[in-house]
Parts: sequence; C-alpha cells; structure tokens
Amino acid sequence: MLKKPIIYLISDSLGETAEKVIQASLSQFVNGQEYEIVRTPYVEDTTKLKQVLTNATRDKAIVGYTLVNPELRQYVKQKSVLLNLESIDIIGPMLEAMERIFEKKPRMKPGLAHQLDEAYFKRVEAIEFAVQYDDGRDPRGIEQADIILVGVSRTSKTPLSQYLALKSLKVANVPIVPEVDPPEELYRVDPSKCIGLKINPEKLNDIRRERLKALGLKENANYATHRRIEQELAFFECVVNKLACPVIDVSNKAVEETANLIMQIKMSQ
Repeated sequence: MLKKPIIYLISDSLGETAEKVIQASLSQFVNGQEYEIVRTPYVEDTTKLKQVLTNATRDKAIVGYTLVNPELRQYVKQKSVLLNLESIDIIGPMLEAMERIFEKKPRMKPGLAHQLDEAYFKRVEAIEFAVQYDDGRDPRGIEQADIILVGVSRTSKTPLSQYLALKSLKVANVPIVPEVDPPEELYRVDPSKCIGLKINPEKLNDIRRERLKALGLKENANYATHRRIEQELAFFECVVNKLACPVIDVSNKAVEETANLIMQIKMSQ
C-alpha cells in the first residue's frame, strides 16, 4: 500500500496560490482524504527554508513553493538537489518569462494577489453596506459608516452611496423630512463624516415632477410643489447648520462629479 503523500507548501505570503495549484494537480491522482498538506507561510530567509526543507526530507515529502525573491527560489532549488527532494517552483518560471517580455524587474513584493483579493472583498462589503443602510432604513449604520450623506429626496443620495461604495467607502444616507426628526445617531458622530447635499429649488421641482410623471402620478402632487420644496430645504438647512458639516450643491452636478468632490473633502480632512 502506498504511503499517504505529504506535500510541503512554502510561501513568502499566505501560500494560497501554491495550495490551489497543488490541490488541482493532486486531484488528478488522489482525493482529498489521501494526502496531507503542510503549509509554511511568510518565509523571509534561508534559515526558515533550511528548517522546512529538512523536515520535508524527513517526511519524504513533495515541496511546492511560491517565492518572489529569486535568491530564496535559488536556495530551494539547490538545497532540493542536495537533499534529493522533489520540489516544484510554482511561480518562478512565470516571473522570469514576464521579466523577459516586459523588460522590467518584478516588484518583489509578496502577497500582492492577496491584497487584490482583500480590495475586492472590501468593495463588495461597502456595496452591501450601502444597500443595507440606504435611505435611513437602519440608523445603526450611521456610526459604522465612513461617510453619511444628508439631503432631501431626489438629491442623488442612493446613486452616490453606490458610486462611493465602488471606491470601497461605506456610505449611509439619511433623508431629511420636516415631519421626522433625524436619528439621534446623526448628531453623535464626527460631523466631518457627514456631507450635506443641497439643491436649487427650481431644479428639485423639475426632478420631482419628472419622477411623478414616470410613476404615473399627477405633477401637481404636494411632493413637487414649490411650497413643499421650500419647506424641506429650510429644514435641511437647519439640520446641516446644527451638524456643522460640509455641504455640496448638487443642482447641476453629475453623480461622478459630486462623488469626486466628496472624496476630495475626505482626503483633505
């Protein structure tokens, strides 16, 4: 009966790349219960490599490694010959080929792929956050948000939240309605996290009338009257004055333009 194979994975980062490649290859020969993987992450020097390779020799293991440092790769290669170890350089040949093609040296920074994964998941988390805390539906999000957008209806709070989420920013938005006091959480957070979105009353009237038309409702509904709009905007001014937060006039701005202004404000703080 064949001995259960042991595979040592050596990496200067987490070792996930090596593990996926090895598992894909092993699946052609054995199932998941018929081998053992020993992962050694964050290897930075030959002292650690020597210890791992010695252990691999003792266990008669296969060695797979992803090391961006060419000196460490060379050490494993030479040491494996001396120890009669079967070792596989998973990333080295690809790096060397790309160095020839691009005519430039690699960055020599371990874990860049993992950093990209982290950026992706952070962006997804921000998008989910924007959906969960849209339109003030859960005030608990105010304290967790990177940015809180404050404005009356139809000032692009939701599309702005989604756009900024693509930049990995967690955004909550709070609708301002005269009949409803803003949540207390809004006054407890750092006011620099809040951004007020103001709009010209005539522009808002046009937007709301078009919105009512799209919904098949009468254009003269209270929602789109000048009196109602002036009332809402006056209440908005009271709220943002109390918050003492930055305010952006979105009357003639695209979502991307407003988002860029918000990011500039955040970077300058």
